[in-house]
Amino acid sequence: MASFLENSYSLVHQDNPSDVPSQNELKIALEKGSDETKIETMKRILSIMLNSGDQSGLLMHIIRFVLPSKSKPLKKLMYLFLEVCPKHSDGKLRPEWIMVVNAIRFDLQAPNEYVRGNTLRFLCKLRDAELVEPLLQPARQCLTHRHAYVRKNAVFAIASIFTHLEQLLPDAPDLLLQFLEEENDATCKRNAFVALASVSHEKALEYLNIVFDSIPNHDELVLLSELEFIRKDAIVNPQNKARYLRLIFDLLESSVSTVIYEAAVALHTLTSNPVAIKAAAGKFVELAIKEPENNVKLIVLERVDQLRQKHESVLDDLTMEILRVLSSPDLDVRRKALNIALEMVTSKNVEEVVLLLKKELQRTLDDQYEKNTEYRSLLISSIHQSAIKFPEVAASVVDSLMDFISDASSNASAVDVISFVKEVAEKFPNLRPSIVERLISTLGEVRAGKVYRGILWILGEYSLEAKDIRDAWKGIRASLGEIPILASEQRLLEEAAEGKEPVEQSNGHAKPSAPSGSRKVLADGTYATESALTSSAAAKAKLEAVKAASKPPLRQLILDGDYYLASVLASTLTKLVMRHSEISKDTARTNALRAEAMLIMISIIRAGQSDFVKTPIDEDSVDRIMSCVRSLSEFSQRKELETVFLEDTRKSFRTMVQTEEKKRRKKEDEEKAKSAIQIDDVFSIRLLQKKDVDGADEIEQDLERATGGDTATEDLTSKLSRVVQLTGFSDPVYAEAYVKVHSFDIVLDVLLVNQTTETLQNLTVEFATLGDLKVVERPITQNLGPHDFLNVQATVKVSSTDTGVIFGNVIYEGEKGVDSNVVILNDVHVDIMDYIQPAYCTETQFRTMWTEFEWENKVNINSKAKSLRDFLKQLMACTNMSCLTPEASMKGDCQFLSANLYARSVFGEDALANLSIEKEGEDGPVTGFVRIRSRSQGLALSLGSLKGLNKVGSS
Repeated sequence: MASFLENSYSLVHQDNPSDVPSQNELKIALEKGSDETKIETMKRILSIMLNSGDQSGLLMHIIRFVLPSKSKPLKKLMYLFLEVCPKHSDGKLRPEWIMVVNAIRFDLQAPNEYVRGNTLRFLCKLRDAELVEPLLQPARQCLTHRHAYVRKNAVFAIASIFTHLEQLLPDAPDLLLQFLEEENDATCKRNAFVALASVSHEKALEYLNIVFDSIPNHDELVLLSELEFIRKDAIVNPQNKARYLRLIFDLLESSVSTVIYEAAVALHTLTSNPVAIKAAAGKFVELAIKEPENNVKLIVLERVDQLRQKHESVLDDLTMEILRVLSSPDLDVRRKALNIALEMVTSKNVEEVVLLLKKELQRTLDDQYEKNTEYRSLLISSIHQSAIKFPEVAASVVDSLMDFISDASSNASAVDVISFVKEVAEKFPNLRPSIVERLISTLGEVRAGKVYRGILWILGEYSLEAKDIRDAWKGIRASLGEIPILASEQRLLEEAAEGKEPVEQSNGHAKPSAPSGSRKVLADGTYATESALTSSAAAKAKLEAVKAASKPPLRQLILDGDYYLASVLASTLTKLVMRHSEISKDTARTNALRAEAMLIMISIIRAGQSDFVKTPIDEDSVDRIMSCVRSLSEFSQRKELETVFLEDTRKSFRTMVQTEEKKRRKKEDEEKAKSAIQIDDVFSIRLLQKKDVDGADEIEQDLERATGGDTATEDLTSKLSRVVQLTGFSDPVYAEAYVKVHSFDIVLDVLLVNQTTETLQNLTVEFATLGDLKVVERPITQNLGPHDFLNVQATVKVSSTDTGVIFGNVIYEGEKGVDSNVVILNDVHVDIMDYIQPAYCTETQFRTMWTEFEWENKVNINSKAKSLRDFLKQLMACTNMSCLTPEASMKGDCQFLSANLYARSVFGEDALANLSIEKEGEDGPVTGFVRIRSRSQGLALSLGSLKGLNKVGSS
């Protein structure tokens, strides 16, 4: 605690450093102002001092005009000034401080408890024996003050004096021990115990032994400090560990959440016994269930996850308990609980887990959750992972999930389900008949084109019996409606246009006739004249009414312009006909199916070229459908067509599934390897080590955490690559900066060299920024001797991955201090690649984000790379992006390459990229483009610059 008080710092922002009042103006304000004016003046003085301004000349005025004040806010500001004000001059105590000490002594004896407490807090910061010695007696008296606020600050003051000036107060541990035995206030006891533990571990252990049996009855604050001490003492005195463990097990039954949490942390810190680990994890899960605060839930779940990683298979029995956290309304908490539970699923508990997830999935239909759609997708994804990992539950899972294929409220959920069903149908052949049968029954209910495409693909690939083919055909025909599409839609239009001229057919286009004028008989027998304009408008309205009429789902999707679905339908029909010809000897039936399939395909093309669709059919879809028509007419003579349609597509999908399975296994192996212990690893026996060895390890670990990596791996070359020259070699002051990126900060370690024969006075390095950067720590002003050098540091806060620039100058005065000189510094451009990290996402997530993100940067490529794969590797290394396109999809040599890339910044920003390049000949250049998308414009533009890849030309 004493070290915490010693290393407390404040940073106060100063709007305009040049707008600093003179000391005379400040003195006048202190002399003649009211208490309110003096408060504002003191705040200005403190902000100037904290920004490296020397205001020690105001000490006498503050003693005369501020010290006697009765205003408590002003007195608090005065003590802040005294804390940072220089106390020595030429190695001797300044005489003014004798008056200050006298005033402090009176404040330590003041009747007001706030004044006493505030003065005691200031006393913790004094390090001079001459100042502290006269204050010892009143400080000791404060230990017995009637008010708890004074006593709780007095114990810290006593501990601070003993820590830094032990000779002045050698009996401080005994004082604190006596204070603990007599004190009744919980806050004072807690402060006293923390203070005692910081100054004398032995005395704190002595006190703990005295009150050990009554510890469970102590107040929450005292208990927490005692638990912290127990964790430290168990390392120093291992013989006490058994007694501590019994106490901690008792504290786990406490009714206070904070005590339970700290006891559970202490328990798994002291021992790795499976029983203790289970008990600690069980209490963490219990806290996650009962605590209402979402942040607390996430913290304790993270603790459970850490225990799971460290103690593999020990916590598997708690899987169902963790899933009870799904009752929380917050989606992030549910996601965290599901991720942990899925890692703990085993063959023993998988059925229970899946059953609970299915019940939870059914509850989402009631729309009782916030972000219900996202939660449903999360549950479906979790069930998917469990079923693929444990095949024994796949059958029960598929049947439940297929209820959500026709989910109109969540297109993403339905897409996830159909992707899962495709994978199950490939991996579990015995489930194919029931899957096909269930999908056929849902054809009339599906409304999403992507889901329909998946269903049609499954029906085309896995309808392997004649009965399945006939049932699938009937289902598709029922979902498609009357054929030909164009003729039936035209008849509907004619029925809507009652009493009008017949609709004229021309080249397959249905165009309602629009006479220039006609007479109609009204209901009362009179005549009315209809103009051409009125007739045309009415015909258009009738056409729109026909378009808006209710239609079967597949027909509606095709008329709405989903021609990709139409091409998948053509491919599915072709597969069904070819397979029927293989497995059935009924040639007449096969020919009838072939003719009907051709009719459907041609009907789709004709409808796509008519006025009944929202958008005309594209040429690619026409070519795809016509290729299916030609294949149907020729497949009996050309067997290779059957191979392409019936074998190659399924083989490709099988390869994809196997690749995903390999990736999953590889990821699992990597996770296991992280926690695996090799047989030749060095193991340490604590009892046979020196006590300082463990301490050294802890220091090394803390240093590694603080620096963000392994300190040993950073060599001189990597440091030199980050050195930026700020001034020229001929400038009076040479400056260069070592730029170090750490988390969300950039630290500039600036080396300044005085290249003149004069002393440079008041030398200051001023930095400013452009972009989402902010200078939070500025170098202090110093004097620099002839040919001397100096190291100063500046810290810049980064808040986003937008491109930023740091610029500035060096200001100094000559020996006479008359002229002010300025040296302009070179700009430092912030490299956002330090904040971009490779990441992975699913294809569905990539496509969703690609559609949502509005900022796109298209960069033209013209490179002399040896091959397309080499260019892709250079691009990934330069942009810190990972390739989402499977390796199997990019095998072999080809003149064209297309790949999706993904990265994520430390600020949580997503960056997507699509690379499309080609190579002309062996020695030709690599040309094409890369499209980069992100939610923010800055990230897209910054990545588009492709810094570091010199062979790329940007547009």
